[in-house]
Amino acid sequence: MVPPNDEDHGCAWRDFAHHLSGEVEALKAQVATLQRAFAKRSERRAKMPPVPRAPKAAEQTAAERQALALLRTERIETEEHTIPVPEADKKCRLCGGTTFRAVGDGKECSIFEYVPGYLRRVVLRRETVACRCGGCVLTAPAPERWSDKTRYASSFVAHLVVSKCLVVTPLYRLEKDFARIGVPIARSTMNDLFRRAAQKLAPLRAPLFDAIRSDFLVHADETSFKMTKQASKAFMWTFVGEKLTAYQFDLSRSGDVPLAALGESAGALVCDDYRGYDPLVRKGQRARCGCNAHSRRGFFEAGSVPEAEEALELIAGLYRVEHEAERVGVVGSDDHLVLRRTYARPLFLRLLLLVRELRRHHGPKTLLGRAARYTWRNQRTLGRFLRDVRIPLDNNLAENAMRIVALGRKNFLFVHSAEAGHELALLYSLVVSCTRVGVNPVDYLADVLNRIDDSRRADLPELLPHRWKPPPRATPTIDF
Repeated sequence: MVPPNDEDHGCAWRDFAHHLSGEVEALKAQVATLQRAFAKRSERRAKMPPVPRAPKAAEQTAAERQALALLRTERIETEEHTIPVPEADKKCRLCGGTTFRAVGDGKECSIFEYVPGYLRRVVLRRETVACRCGGCVLTAPAPERWSDKTRYASSFVAHLVVSKCLVVTPLYRLEKDFARIGVPIARSTMNDLFRRAAQKLAPLRAPLFDAIRSDFLVHADETSFKMTKQASKAFMWTFVGEKLTAYQFDLSRSGDVPLAALGESAGALVCDDYRGYDPLVRKGQRARCGCNAHSRRGFFEAGSVPEAEEALELIAGLYRVEHEAERVGVVGSDDHLVLRRTYARPLFLRLLLLVRELRRHHGPKTLLGRAARYTWRNQRTLGRFLRDVRIPLDNNLAENAMRIVALGRKNFLFVHSAEAGHELALLYSLVVSCTRVGVNPVDYLADVLNRIDDSRRADLPELLPHRWKPPPRATPTIDF
């Protein structure tokens, strides 16, 4: 008997097998999409344009080396030792004489040694005098302290603040470090000093935000932060001005926070597409500017597909224009704007044409469709840099400012209350602002903690990091 042809065979099992094979192919496609979405890949591995650097003049390089050497000489404690020539070597190879004289100061060499951190105990004895009649006894006045009833100087408190807020070292680790060098200090004591320092510096919060409101360009971002007294997450906001950085702790992520922070100030606000910034844009006078790094991130997560790679290459071209402006030294000038309009505008228009086509062929739940819709939906704010040279391409300045918050969220995990969150945000603001303007945060905090009580309200802006002037080193003082 001749077997029937497969095409004419109407077995139900064969139809069911074809159906299963179709479902398997669909599942394979979904798995591949999920693997691209959740793969642990770094954006640093993506192909980014090389950053050209303008060659430095030899005179400038030598001057920088001399400045760094001078800084090391001023800041490092120096000990000098003389190494004599051994008596056994004092014999002339020509005449055989043994009488030698010194020639100059000798040949100098330097060795840098590391001395582990230590505490210095300063004992001050207050003189007590008595009149010969025995009716009057006088004692020297007590030294001024940065805070009442404390044995720890402002320099030690400044070290605590910088260690926790900038180095992101939890206090329990500092407790172990102090015990390791033989100076046990309770964690509760360090926590009390940390909070007292924040309360002492609280008057600087208002001048800090006033200074940022006066800037034309402000970057903004927010991230979650755990608090033990409420089940829901709190949030840490950051507002980055031209020289200063301010952090704001709040229990919610509502639009009232940026509105209260920046008010009706005028200028530009660089942020992502979070709708919480809409009240500020509507009621204030700031133009909202988008972040092209967020747009690029969506295409990067879409994986190695031709459309995503084309979009990444177009966005990379926008950054090449900025690197070129930096290389030739025209950043912020009219020539920079000409470069953007000549080279960056065609690239941005090609990107918009590409994402318009991608929206038609890819659904909103696919990675490529989601990235295309983000760029298309925010095309007005993303392209605002083409009209004003002062506006950057991305919001990376605020993203970088959030790194220490994310590290702190992993190291010391949470804050206990809203008051502690506000205090932490203020100390974050001061130490990060110090690093931006090139000020040593330990020296800054040690000095400001001693001076803030004697400063009038009108003089508080002078104590902000970008306007602070260190005390002269010629007249050292002991702080308590």
